[in-house]
Amino acid sequence: MKSHTKVCVIGGGVVGCSVLYHLTKLGWSDVMLIERSELTSGSTWHAAGGFHTLNGDTNMAALQGYTIRLYKELEELTGMSCGLHHVGGVTLADTQERFDMLKAERAKHRYMGLHTEILGPEEIKKVAPITNIDGIIGGLYDPLDGHLDPSGTTHAYAKAARMAGAEIVLHNKVEETNQRPDGSWEIVTEKGMVIAEHLVNAGGLWAREVGAMAGVYLPLHPMEHQYIVTDDIPEIYERGNEHPHVMDPGGESYLRQEGRGLCIGFYEKSCEPWAVDGTPWGFGHELLPDNLDKITESVEFAYQRFPVLATAGVKSVIHGPFTFAPDGNPLVGPVPGLRNYWSACGVMAGFSQGGGVGLTLAQWMIEGEPERDVFAMDVSRFGKWITPGYTLPKVVENYQNRFSVSYPNEELPAARPCQTTPMYDIWDSMGAVFGQQFGLEVPNYFADDGEERYETPSFRRSNAFDATAREVKAVREAVGINEVQNFGKFMVTGADARDWLDRIMAGRIPKPGRLSLTPMLSPKGRLIGDFTISCLSDTEFQLTASYGSQAYHERWFRKHLDGEVSLANISDRRTGFQIAGPNAQAVLASVTRSDVSADTFKFLDVKRMVVGMADCIVQRVSYTGDLGYEIYTDAMSQRHLWHVLWDAGQKHGMRPFGMRAMMSLRLDKFFGSWLSEFSPDYTAAETGMERFISFKKNTDFIGRAAAEAEKAQGAARTLVAFEVDALDADVVAYEPIWINGSVEGFCTSGGYSHFAHKSIALGLIPTEMAKEGLEVEIEILGEMRPARLITTALFDADGARMRG
Repeated sequence: MKSHTKVCVIGGGVVGCSVLYHLTKLGWSDVMLIERSELTSGSTWHAAGGFHTLNGDTNMAALQGYTIRLYKELEELTGMSCGLHHVGGVTLADTQERFDMLKAERAKHRYMGLHTEILGPEEIKKVAPITNIDGIIGGLYDPLDGHLDPSGTTHAYAKAARMAGAEIVLHNKVEETNQRPDGSWEIVTEKGMVIAEHLVNAGGLWAREVGAMAGVYLPLHPMEHQYIVTDDIPEIYERGNEHPHVMDPGGESYLRQEGRGLCIGFYEKSCEPWAVDGTPWGFGHELLPDNLDKITESVEFAYQRFPVLATAGVKSVIHGPFTFAPDGNPLVGPVPGLRNYWSACGVMAGFSQGGGVGLTLAQWMIEGEPERDVFAMDVSRFGKWITPGYTLPKVVENYQNRFSVSYPNEELPAARPCQTTPMYDIWDSMGAVFGQQFGLEVPNYFADDGEERYETPSFRRSNAFDATAREVKAVREAVGINEVQNFGKFMVTGADARDWLDRIMAGRIPKPGRLSLTPMLSPKGRLIGDFTISCLSDTEFQLTASYGSQAYHERWFRKHLDGEVSLANISDRRTGFQIAGPNAQAVLASVTRSDVSADTFKFLDVKRMVVGMADCIVQRVSYTGDLGYEIYTDAMSQRHLWHVLWDAGQKHGMRPFGMRAMMSLRLDKFFGSWLSEFSPDYTAAETGMERFISFKKNTDFIGRAAAEAEKAQGAARTLVAFEVDALDADVVAYEPIWINGSVEGFCTSGGYSHFAHKSIALGLIPTEMAKEGLEVEIEILGEMRPARLITTALFDADGARMRG
């Protein structure tokens, strides 16, 4: 075993071996993997081995597609068999809601190049003849679905890595990981110490324990999972070809052929977490005791859906643990707060996602950033607030909902409320229907007396529609108030603060008393931040951006921190309110002695002032696109500030509004939203953010070369707005845009403008096609809806009210 290496991967399951292989594929050969037992020990060896592309996140689906295509490449490279069975698969829908979900997924696949198709009940019967189609409305067929040999595939990854120079050390338990002053890692093992420049935690069932060695808590938890392999079934072995996979979400089961019989697994509601207090180091190639009682109801349902099971004997029961993160997605990327420590764990669907995870992490380590937006699996999407007490109920909930319909407006209840602001009980008393962001409870809308305090999950317009309309009306005609807690907030101070920001941000850094809007770019020119910078003095700046991305942004800031600069994440220390609407100025003027007249307090001004008795930072800007102010104060003063503003606002028609109204209001001005219109998938030129880049400043800001090259060449696609002839469902995201009979673009987000009484969609199309009045069709839940490109904002098109 060598004593020094560039990268040490801890864990020899399919994910660890994929990471090792992809590091070599992208050019790093001085890499090694250490495994406490044999390769595949843990969850890999007893996995059912199925793979599929279906995933609600399009980038995750794309990575799953990459994983599946990679297997033939591995076989050709190594001469080893992965045991591939590309048999195709169909996902069943027994309710209209589930069928809506499948139609929405099919629409996404059109522009992703995935050739799935919607089937009717009789077509399903032809494809998967053992299926009882009673009660089935339709299904989604994917020809890429299949299964493989977990052991053979893992060893193929390992052989490919070895062929490129990687070292693999087995039967060598890691006992300590200690960071050295230069950022490298001491990895103390049973066979000695290894010094590694980078450490990758691919510990699988032991990832929590490996993380704890470095003082890291990784939010994941093992769950017990059970599947059954039957004896021979004539209806299976007498077929001329292999039976396809069948996913029956209504029955919480998945089924595939196994030899001359069937393999069927379950995601039962009465599930069991495993190893709550830690995974035993001695566990590895064992199975858990059979527990058929917990899947009794699921088995009975499966007998009805697949009648051949009722007379088939059981050959074996496979019952073993595998890990979930709270939202079911992997935990991948650089761990915030540590140098050169990388996560590759929580990958519950290892044979669908393992290749994509390995590719993503290798790109991140070698090239500095992945090729696409992977925030859905970025380890930074969970903050320092998360604890095992939160993780466990969320993991159980995720397991139980593994096959449930996933609605775009759904708010799952487990482990809530977790994080709350001083306003929580006040909002609650006013009828707030809460959502959560980064663990924080945030009002989505306010129900009136007599209205249900619950938003019905739906792909169509929900029961929040009327309440949202009321709140939009209040903002546009009087004044609305909502909380600004759910912004990520940073203070940047010091003699070099301005110079540092000039390099980190692509836009102009404002003068004292002013604020600016600026993109933050990756070296490749991708959007990694959408910031408001408020200059409080020459050496003091407040940055605001997405609350849910604060750990992601802080990781980036600290990676690039230099000079005499101090950075503080004050997201939960500085809070306050936004007031917006034609009466907002009158409300503010009545509660402060500062001059807030339009001539004195201009659009994009920022001032310190006392509001009531609270010291505040007030800035003249509003995401509603209306006349508005953001008023920040210390969390200890928030309730006082609320009472001052609320009492003064009563005679001006003040009403609270939530995130549903905010998302409707921003559509009136075609404002983009972070991780919808603005994300690492897109560039500034594509999304209209280029107008906020300061190409005149004499600073080599990060991403400048890429941004200048794109500016000179012109973006191939551009963000535009459409007015949609919708029925009862609006655009959510990723719906294909059809132009002259072919898919030429896709939607980034959309919704209903309650101000204009129109359905609006934002989307990316080829730049040369982006002309006012362009007629297109947008596929919403399987229906082609006419739409027309518009360029004039629906509200305050000349900005007179917002700026006046």
